Amino acid sequence: MIVSSLLLSTLTRAQKIEELKEFFTFYPNQKAVEKDSTIYLQKFIAAPVVSYSPETNFAFGTGAKYLFKFNGSGEETRTSNMPITLQYTLNSQFFLFSGFEVFTNQEKWVIEGNLLFQNYPRLYYGMGNDTPDSAEEQYDYYQFLFEPIFLKRMFHKYLFIGGGVRYNHIYKTEIEEDSLIAQNRPDGFDGSTSVGAEVAVLYDSRSNILNAQDGWYLEFTHGKYGKVLGGTNSFNLTRFDLRHYFDVSEENDDILAFQFAGRFTRQDIPFSEFAFFGSSEIMRGYQEGRFVDRDMLATQIEYRKNFKDSRLGAVAFVGTGDVYRNVSEFQFGNLKPNYGAGVRYKLDKEENLNIRLDWGFGNGTNSFYLGIAEAF
Repeated sequence: MIVSSLLLSTLTRAQKIEELKEFFTFYPNQKAVEKDSTIYLQKFIAAPVVSYSPETNFAFGTGAKYLFKFNGSGEETRTSNMPITLQYTLNSQFFLFSGFEVFTNQEKWVIEGNLLFQNYPRLYYGMGNDTPDSAEEQYDYYQFLFEPIFLKRMFHKYLFIGGGVRYNHIYKTEIEEDSLIAQNRPDGFDGSTSVGAEVAVLYDSRSNILNAQDGWYLEFTHGKYGKVLGGTNSFNLTRFDLRHYFDVSEENDDILAFQFAGRFTRQDIPFSEFAFFGSSEIMRGYQEGRFVDRDMLATQIEYRKNFKDSRLGAVAFVGTGDVYRNVSEFQFGNLKPNYGAGVRYKLDKEENLNIRLDWGFGNGTNSFYLGIAEAF
């Protein structure tokens, strides 16, 4: 009798969750799907969202995800994802962000990129990988960033090659009087515009974009920025992001995930284009920008535990990394560690979309993070 009551209670809660999810979900092509069942049922999910990171404090606003496939795409084409987040934070910040990834029919093309508009007060401690906490100061600015990249499938099922542009505009800057920034006046401290053309290579064999369970992901971009394109500085920016996912438990679909990322800049670099160490995605536990320099290397491993027939999950992660004036200065003994754990709640079983709460620890620091979708 007790078992039956618990089972009924669990089923009732699951039903209420599905009803709540349906309340916030719209199906733009539902009528077309009713006439042709081979068409993918598009989803537009819009709901109030609450998030937290040490850079923003609590943030409140609206989040939306548009999940779709172009007509004529079948199982061979992965679901395209266009998220949009508009939030205001307790640190008097606002930001509008979209990091999109769109697959055309049969994945002949991938269109990906970022769109960001924000007013973002940031804490700054000086340049280098050994700055003291006592140097803390606030640096305020507005930012508009747009980076579309177009890639065509070539030579292999999962290999895409192409390019794009990146526009990063920093303006309305404010600094503290007698601060490090005011004294050193780094190039671009009072605003800058970076305009560059990028070449890009993408290898992506993940079966699921929102929460990968298997496959490889490698993105490499190299951008040339110049004044001839309308920018304020001439420099090069190189980035790479390598990930791999292992399914280590067929019974529960437990996942072991790995990431190795780097960012390198050269020549006449504006202040906004330096590498900022720490974030809610990598090196969790360190506030974003706690350490700043030209180059950055970081890596992390995460174990994702799923419980059979349950929406609940848990993760444990460990990582390390650092920033450098030149990556040739790399030394294992100077790497900064991070580690932590978190819980997951599956918001959408079909798309494998989670709400995540992580608690990360660094070298003498810790932070927790609340958001939607995995860190990487």
